[in-house]
Amino acid sequence: MPLEQTTLSMLAVALAVALVILAIWVAWLQRSHALLRRRLTRLVGDSEGAGLDEVLDRQFRRLDSVAERVEALNKLHHELEALSQRSIQKVGVIRFNPFADTGGDQSFAMALLDAEGNGVVVSSLHSRTDTRIFAKQVQGGRSRHALSNEEQDAIRKALAPSGA
Repeated sequence: MPLEQTTLSMLAVALAVALVILAIWVAWLQRSHALLRRRLTRLVGDSEGAGLDEVLDRQFRRLDSVAERVEALNKLHHELEALSQRSIQKVGVIRFNPFADTGGDQSFAMALLDAEGNGVVVSSLHSRTDTRIFAKQVQGGRSRHALSNEEQDAIRKALAPSGA
């Protein structure tokens, strides 16, 4: 009988070791399950009772909505870019004194141009008795109207690179 007791004892020890190993394995599986559930919740959100198909469908609809919004923003960006090219971006102002009998540089020429050098040059000639204002269209940095030296300087100043 001592052999049977030894065998039973070894079997009990083997079962105890197997039980400890199984307990460790179950704990590891539970931890892995919790980590996977956390990752899944972070990925698809907290959607109780929803199947994976429903969650993926919702995510695809959301993705389509985002794509539509990005496309709308792209279109708006291009429209604003085109509009900004036609807005006043370049300004040049020259003050001068055209008459010897008046004091100060109260006369001016001012060029208001877009990105392509199109716009207007406005001049004001101030004398003792009156002030005259002129406006001349500018296309590509040039005008079909005769320009004074000051008006040409204002256009050159507006077209010069920033900081020049």
